[in-house]
Amino acid sequence: MSREYVLEPFHSAVHLQIDYAHELNPQQLAAVTAPPGPALVIAGAGSGKTRTLTYRVAYLLEQGIPADRILLLTFTNKAAGEMMRRVADLLGHELRELWGGTFHSIGARILRSHADLLGYRRDFSILDRDDSKDLIKACIADAGIETKGTHFPKPEVLNEIFSFSANTHKTTDDILESQYDYFSQFAAQIADLAQRYTKRKRATNAMDFDDLLSLWLKLLQEHADVREHYQRRFQFILVDEYQDTNKLQSDLVDLLAGRHHNVTVVGDDAQSIYAWRGANFANILEFPKRYPGAKVFKIETNYRSTPEILKVANAAIAANRNQFTKQLAPARKSGLKPALVACMDAAQQSAFIAQRVLELRDEGTSLNQVAVLYRSHFHALELQLELTKRNIPFSITSGIRFFEQAHIKDATAYLKLVVNAQDEIAFKRLAQLLPGIAAKGAEKIWKIFSQKSEVGSQKSENNPPTSAVRPLASVLQACAKSVPAKAAIAWAQFVATISQLEEKTVRQSAAKMLRLVIDAGYDDYLKENFANYRNRLEDLEQLAIFAYQFNSVEDFLTQLALLTNVEAEDDQAANRDSEQIKLSTIHQAKGLEFDAVFVIMLCDGLFPSERSLNSEDGEEEERRLFYVAITRARNELYLIYPLVRASFGSSGGDAMQHPSRFLSEIPGELLNEWNLRSRY
Repeated sequence: MSREYVLEPFHSAVHLQIDYAHELNPQQLAAVTAPPGPALVIAGAGSGKTRTLTYRVAYLLEQGIPADRILLLTFTNKAAGEMMRRVADLLGHELRELWGGTFHSIGARILRSHADLLGYRRDFSILDRDDSKDLIKACIADAGIETKGTHFPKPEVLNEIFSFSANTHKTTDDILESQYDYFSQFAAQIADLAQRYTKRKRATNAMDFDDLLSLWLKLLQEHADVREHYQRRFQFILVDEYQDTNKLQSDLVDLLAGRHHNVTVVGDDAQSIYAWRGANFANILEFPKRYPGAKVFKIETNYRSTPEILKVANAAIAANRNQFTKQLAPARKSGLKPALVACMDAAQQSAFIAQRVLELRDEGTSLNQVAVLYRSHFHALELQLELTKRNIPFSITSGIRFFEQAHIKDATAYLKLVVNAQDEIAFKRLAQLLPGIAAKGAEKIWKIFSQKSEVGSQKSENNPPTSAVRPLASVLQACAKSVPAKAAIAWAQFVATISQLEEKTVRQSAAKMLRLVIDAGYDDYLKENFANYRNRLEDLEQLAIFAYQFNSVEDFLTQLALLTNVEAEDDQAANRDSEQIKLSTIHQAKGLEFDAVFVIMLCDGLFPSERSLNSEDGEEEERRLFYVAITRARNELYLIYPLVRASFGSSGGDAMQHPSRFLSEIPGELLNEWNLRSRY
């Protein structure tokens, strides 16, 4: 193809009178004004990626490219809206002709016009997660699969398996082998259900979220006239956050760009951190191989962080072998050296953060501009407790608070019921975990249980003071005849678990009780009901570690209640402008920035995580995650690790921690080392 801007058909250029050389730095300018052809723009953290993309759109319009011949693909509705708003600001008016939006919204738009070619009507429904779950449930019934007592995956888990299969172009067998090996005995049935689910969707004229991409690709692959139509239409394709694309999305982009090859992808390979949800790191790494002659532009000027923070960021990512090497260069003046903080344990780590946060506030830094970032939710348990004790306001950007997650509430419900046999909420929650018992059934059993409990209590009142109150397990056993036949075996297991929890040596320790809950069958429940089983199991194991510090089960539950009632971040809340520290996983902090950032629990096995160390790819993704955490900081950065932490062993106890291997990769002269063993 000619390296000039050839139009199909001819349109006159739009004159925007933008002084690109004045508005952009030299690296941004080179990417914005690149000639036609494939281009990979490696935009480092804080380098103005969105600015580069929006100015690229404006430049194309100035060159005479019609707006309806440009396709701009993003990942979230928020990103799409922001991009379109910025383009409108540059132009001085909205540009409705521009095809801009998420992959899924563009897919839905195209499928509405051509659904009949795929056996659908154009008025097809789009299923949400609950709809998909219900349809999969119907497929299980149609297949006559007996799920009772077999630990067969629930519809929610099957939906995740089918989704991952669609987005990675892998079979369900492949997905089971790599991620759900504990369901391998059901491989044939799951593959059959996937086919039934596909047929059922077509029969009901419905598509799920993944179909908006997979059927869009199928449409282009199988219908040459449609493919040629859109290849001609989209003369220029721009893709945001390209490092996060999966195989399916990459194939769509490649197919649409098959005629003009004018595809510009923008992203940062050093911030590719979503392999666990299907993102394919090879897409951005191998782009120049798939597009011979592609120009690679690097935008390395960082407008966010101080030079000292950027030196640490550059050093932190340097050890990765698979990357486009780059050096973030500062646009800001010099600041403080990042601190490397060694603490005795998690409690001292929390005390240090709380104290330093108060000092930052006194120095003029708003609490809203302070973030504590971590690899996993459970890393911040002790910190939440410390902040609560000190009345330091904080919000958690995880969507749902750690202690309000279903698996945490399930496990702690066992403890609540043993401590207080009259806890109606805990009783009903546990009852509904059993097969065949829903809300009405739980209510019925609760009433019977309450009556039998009252009888037991009255009897005990007439006995001598030394007489023991009737054990909870025996009251539950007395209710067995009222339990549906479908739940009989599970109820017997439930009673046995409660009996074990009531034993004196176990009842005295919240940690031991939680360990027993996991081992007594809740582990199997997690496998059946949650696609991220391993993460949830790790949460519970770490909750047990957290519980070792409390003198009694009652004390543990009291602190849990206090933490649970800490107000979570809510965009609709009236007080959202009040000052609060942000606690967040690094994954959820991507794209954000703060004046001061604390990265905690930097110990081998915690960050990087234990599972990631089984492969080079896993360790490199963890290093990229560390890089993302560092590059969130504008002015101050604290890298913190405890020397000792409780372990999840049979008897608990403390275990020495090894500082994260990532810390040893940063030259010592770049960090200000603090040793706090005797402080706080």
